[in-house]
Amino acid sequence: MIRHLVHLRFNSDVSDSDKQALYTDLAALSGHIDGILDFQHRKNVSIETPLVRDFNDMFWFDFRDVAVRDTYLVDPTHQEIGGRIVARLEGGAEGVFVCDVEL
Repeated sequence: MIRHLVHLRFNSDVSDSDKQALYTDLAALSGHIDGILDFQHRKNVSIETPLVRDFNDMFWFDFRDVAVRDTYLVDPTHQEIGGRIVARLEGGAEGVFVCDVEL
């Protein structure tokens, strides 16, 4: 299984409801791409503020395997949602950090 972790640094004017709408769209990918096992999103509650560097939001997908992850990465619906997310991040693509781990 692959866990795809995405840490986000949203612009300060992005509301919680705007974030929730993006997460809802991401969650819908579970019904769109076979092999997505789970989707979660959370607020970063770390007190290590200098190390957090304003990456205060995150989400993750659990994929059955690398092939599902690779399908997700090139999926047009995912890319469209990802574009909307990046447009709301501080510094655009500089406002996202991605890490994939095998579980």
